[in-house]
Amino acid sequence: MPTSRSYQEACGIARALDVVGERWALLVVRELLFGPQRFSVLRKALPAASTNLLTDRLRELEGNGVLHRRRVDGAWVYELTEWGRRLEPILLALGGWGLRVPLPPGPALNATSVMIFLRGVVRPGPEASYRIELDGRVWTVRTGGGEVSVAAGEPAEADASIRTDPATLNELLSDAATLDTAVSDGRVVVTGSLPAFRRLVRSAVTP
Repeated sequence: MPTSRSYQEACGIARALDVVGERWALLVVRELLFGPQRFSVLRKALPAASTNLLTDRLRELEGNGVLHRRRVDGAWVYELTEWGRRLEPILLALGGWGLRVPLPPGPALNATSVMIFLRGVVRPGPEASYRIELDGRVWTVRTGGGEVSVAAGEPAEADASIRTDPATLNELLSDAATLDTAVSDGRVVVTGSLPAFRRLVRSAVTP
């Protein structure tokens, strides 16, 4: 079911925009790429979206079959459907296209966008698991078997646990040589194997 503001066209692009073209809709999808999230997490990840607006977008996306709700440990979470997950390559291509758009003044780097960047630039290496905490949110990164995977949530175990901020991690992925400075000035806290984390950021190949 399209949103109330439909383009009223048979074109597939117009029909897609009827479903995900409203403001914040695709950013909600971005936040769910790595797994289900509670409303409170989505609200924190998208602070410029009001509670009512975010609620409306979630309701519309659920009604259109892009996501669904389910209970996990007694709490409601939002999760992409199989059809919703098919938006991932479209979002990644859109993100690459958007890199040519001038940055607005003083933008804050979104944690999920940095993790998307990490998955795209880190090259597969030896079997390893990492816990990465950005802005109070936790991701599990795994390498090995010719793959790099990222998922929201705590790992069962980790070779290294990293706590930092999105801007610093983005910097490390672009220039791994800054790691020692970031550790010494406290912008990065590494528990466990520092060499393993160094190997991870050194493997990044940026455009």
